[in-house]
Order: sequence, then C-alpha cells, then structure tokens
Amino acid sequence: MADINSSLEIKQLVKAKKEQINSHAFIDTHTHFDAPVFDIDRAQQVQQAYKKGVRHLVLVGYLHQYFERMYDTKQAISQLFNTKFDGQDSGNDTDNTHIHTHIALGLHPFYIDQHTEEHLTQLEQLIVERRPLAIGEIGLDTFNHEMKAPDVFAKQKRFFEAQLDLAVRHQLPVMLHIRKAHAEALAILKLSAYDAHKLGGIAHSFSGGIQEAKAFVKLGFKLGVTGQITNPNAKKLRLAIVAAVDSYGIECLVIETDCPDMTPIMCQTTDHAHDLSERSSGAKSDNGAIHDRNVPANLPWVLSSLSELLGISHARLVRQLWQNSCDALKVEWSYPINSPE
Repeated sequence: MADINSSLEIKQLVKAKKEQINSHAFIDTHTHFDAPVFDIDRAQQVQQAYKKGVRHLVLVGYLHQYFERMYDTKQAISQLFNTKFDGQDSGNDTDNTHIHTHIALGLHPFYIDQHTEEHLTQLEQLIVERRPLAIGEIGLDTFNHEMKAPDVFAKQKRFFEAQLDLAVRHQLPVMLHIRKAHAEALAILKLSAYDAHKLGGIAHSFSGGIQEAKAFVKLGFKLGVTGQITNPNAKKLRLAIVAAVDSYGIECLVIETDCPDMTPIMCQTTDHAHDLSERSSGAKSDNGAIHDRNVPANLPWVLSSLSELLGISHARLVRQLWQNSCDALKVEWSYPINSPE
C-alpha cells in the first residue's frame, strides 16, 4: 500500500509541475521552425506551442537560399490564426490570442563557404524591403579544424563585421552565433559601432564560460538559454549562467528552443549522439527524424530548469524573461493578462 501511495504522490507531483509550467506565456527567441522536418505536422506543433503558452516565435536565418522559405512559413502560421501578414516585423504585435511569427535574417558563420558578397547585397535589400525583426544569426565559429583555417576564419570575420555594419545602418538588433571563438568575437564587438545597449541583441545559445558570459552582458547582450540548461552535466554552462545572474540579475537572460535542435533532456526519446554532433559542429538540423527533434512546445521545460537552477519562482522568472526578450529585440509586446489554456 505504501508503494501505491508513493507512486500516486509522484504522479500528482509531476502533474502539478506540468500544470505550473503550462500556466505562463513565452517568447521563443530563436527557432528554425521553417526546417523541412516540421513540414509534416507544423500546424499541429503550432497548436501545441500555443497551448503551452508560446505567443511569439522568431524564425532565424542562416543561409540566403532559405530566406524565402522563412517568409512562407511565417505566412502559413499567420493563416492558421487568420492574422494579417505583410511580410514585415513592426515589433508592435500585442494580440496574444495568436502565435506571432517573426523573421531574423543573417548569414551564419558555419556556412561561410556558401556565402558570397552578392548575398550580403541581397541581405541588405531584404532588410530595406521587408524590415526583419533582427539580423542573425551571425558571428564566428571555429569548432572544427576546417573552420580554423586562416582564410576561412578571415572570411568569417569579414562577414561578421559587414553584418554588424548592416545592423548599425538599419538600427536592428543582432543574434550572435559564437562557437569556440568568444575572445575573437568580443574583440570585434568592442571595436564595432554596434552598441547592444542601444540596439539590443542576443548571444544565442550561449556556450562560453563565466568570464565570457559576463563580457557579453557587459556589452549589452542578453544570454540565450536553450534546452542544454536541462542537462545537469552541462556544468560549465550552468556555472556561467549563475555567475552572470549573480553579477547582473535575471535581466540578462532570454530563453529559446533553437528547434529542431537542443532538445531538453526530459523530452528526448532516443539516443541523441548524432544530434549532439550536429550541435557541436554548429550545423543546422535541416532534416532529421521527427522523434529526435525539438519543438516550440518544449520551451516551458527550459523555464522550469532555469527556475530550479537560479532558485527563482516560475511566475517571477517567466515575466522577467518576457520583458528581457522585448528589451533584447527592441519591441513592445504586452504580457498576456490571462494565462494560456
């Protein structure tokens, strides 16, 4: 009888926790929800995300050839809620009865061999014509030997600097992808005219240590926290996040799924060794098995793990993360008065 009661208590605790994390509203600041792996059930995933409280999600670019696909996805999601779609991100969406989808356009450093000078020109044309929410993801990536080659890294830095200049010229926030190159990225940012204190910005899927975390926040960037925070073995990341919050408060964080990657450990159903390899390389999982992918509806688990790590209540943390996201993206999105269903 004791075992039965214990089992019931555990089930009740799990149910209560699920109800708690499902009673808040979220901004998913970084997704690749336009990836083909979502084509089979994107509408259902949008519905699930809405039920979990997601009210805004950002589609983030990495290759010029997929920019139009992102806008097609935005239009498809808008049509699910019968909302107006004009191809631009005004930053003034306040209707929280929908999931609003936004676009960030950028040329990712991992794919530097595929980027051309013409792509930079076309990127600026799109910025002028369609006014994305942000520029990203951009930055530096030296994870593997090929990316460290002097000519490859020099091109990465040139494209990073050029896109920072675009952000300054068009007064847009940036989303950084920095992998094994934090010192070099910080050096470029310190010399750049880009001022994150004024323009906003996110250090997406932050992966550095304590000093790097503090350095990016000091420059005005928010640290993007993904499902990696749910892994107790991600000690370096967890220490860096705690240290940044100790120094700058919870105002320095935003959360994201980076779907279809960075699946929270409690949502993983198979061995993710191949997925982790892709994440480590900086590559995007444009395709892949459905059971391995991350989805926007998993975002509450990032909140839950972050809440436990920092010792801050869900209710306090989720509202601050919403405001942090708005500050980072330079938008005014009102937090829903009523909790999600």
